[in-house]
Amino acid sequence: MPQEPVVLYKDHDHQCLLFDQLVTGEGVQSNQFLILHKGKAVLLDPGGDLTFNSLSVGVAKYCDISELDFIFASHQDPDIISSLDRWLLNTPCKVVSSRLWARFLPHLVSDTVRQSIKSDVFDRIIAVPDEGINVPVGDTVIQCLPAHFLHSVGNLHFYDPVSKILFSGDLGGSFGTGQHRGEVTDFAQHVPNMVGFHRRYMTGNRVCKLWADMIRTLDVEMIVPQHGCYFKGKSIINEFLDWISNLQCGTDLLTEDDFKIPE
Repeated sequence: MPQEPVVLYKDHDHQCLLFDQLVTGEGVQSNQFLILHKGKAVLLDPGGDLTFNSLSVGVAKYCDISELDFIFASHQDPDIISSLDRWLLNTPCKVVSSRLWARFLPHLVSDTVRQSIKSDVFDRIIAVPDEGINVPVGDTVIQCLPAHFLHSVGNLHFYDPVSKILFSGDLGGSFGTGQHRGEVTDFAQHVPNMVGFHRRYMTGNRVCKLWADMIRTLDVEMIVPQHGCYFKGKSIINEFLDWISNLQCGTDLLTEDDFKIPE
């Protein structure tokens, strides 16, 4: 049985919950997030078929999924949004995604589901422009922040101004930690769990630095990636921002040796 979700934030009107360890077998471990605010319900990066059943059961303990208001998708990967058709079928949710990927999302929806929901898939999608938007959720918002090329060409991060949590998608993700949940307590020891992934999946240092400079202007108390552990507290968040600002990755590391015709 899946463990109970991690409570990232809770007050009388607002909760942020992290679901993890829902993936079994060959799939990559991933985190899914539920935000509840005064009767409104939002899912972030709900994943694919490997997480749908367990996640829907877990979410149902906290809200009626038939009244789910929004799904936010940071990018287009299967572990982010490939269960889209099942959420469209079982909930009335709107789907918030970069406009670069919004036009591709209908490919994830079968003809059977299209006929059942009795509307165009595009009618259920909020396409976010490159500069980002604020999406109203009751009397608050979820801020969709530009995070392009980290790692997807149309990439978004989501900031919750009530909890002051930044949901950072793949950025900050870690693998093979032995500790699959909880906060990072020693940043230097945690770096080996991130560095290989970031060097390969992030586009280059320039965009990493631009992103970090933007985030420094926000009041962030927690950065929570879609994989692995999260960063909590100003000190360790600053360590992460300093590290990513200086990371050589992606195209920074390529040479002519990486572009050879196979023998």
